[in-house]
Amino acid sequence: MIVTEKAHAKINLILDVAQKRPDGYHEIRTVMQSLSLCDTITLSQNSNGQISLDCNMTELPAGDGNLAWQAASLIQAEYGVSQGVHINLEKRIPVAAGLGGGSSDAAAVLRGLVRLWELTPKEGELSRLAAKLGSDVPFCLSGGTALGTGRGEIITALPSCPHFYVVLANPGFPVSTASVYQNFRFEGNKERPDIEGMIAAIGSAEQSGILARLANALEPSTFSLYPLVQELRDKMGQMGSALMCGSGATVFALFTATVAARRLQQTLRAAGTTAWLTETI
Repeated sequence: MIVTEKAHAKINLILDVAQKRPDGYHEIRTVMQSLSLCDTITLSQNSNGQISLDCNMTELPAGDGNLAWQAASLIQAEYGVSQGVHINLEKRIPVAAGLGGGSSDAAAVLRGLVRLWELTPKEGELSRLAAKLGSDVPFCLSGGTALGTGRGEIITALPSCPHFYVVLANPGFPVSTASVYQNFRFEGNKERPDIEGMIAAIGSAEQSGILARLANALEPSTFSLYPLVQELRDKMGQMGSALMCGSGATVFALFTATVAARRLQQTLRAAGTTAWLTETI
């Protein structure tokens, strides 16, 4: 039996960060949104009990250093499954780019193995396992539009965001999320992102209200460590409403018309910057 799952990229339409928690993580509030850009996960059952993985990006680890492999190991142990699985991972989402690619791959493996191994998890069980793998994995289980609180792992579904075309651009290097959070200074952010206003704008399908409230409290920290990310954000902001994705390094811009989105994508590519055109889903 073979099961295929799509692992969709995500962006943070708005992200606020508070003081560090006793467990070492920062408390956050964020509105996350799924994109049509996705990886493809193909799961093939085997009888030897082993987990194996191959990927079209050979630089990624193929063993327990890969979050998709960890997801398979976790669910196998949790449900006492004796069967094994081979994971084929076709990557399209850039790595370490703030787009949740690894988290989405892990979520797709959890969903797929429930089908492949015909498991019957109780309500909330998959979300609990997902939270063990990473803060973004619970959102990636269901995707769409949602509010994330706590470390980002507490998910509250929101009405679907109105449709936007999305241009993603990457400066060509990864960003260390840990370094960005270590460099974050709560007292340096005088204006807090308007989370409640963003939620209200989404609820009323007010595209202009959403664009006006795009905000990311991590931008000052990332920009001080990686100035080229700020240069890219500023350049894209001249042609659209632009914001850094998560902790970076990818930047996105939202458009209501495909013509304007394609114009920005072409401008970026002409300047040698890797850029994708996708859309909200």
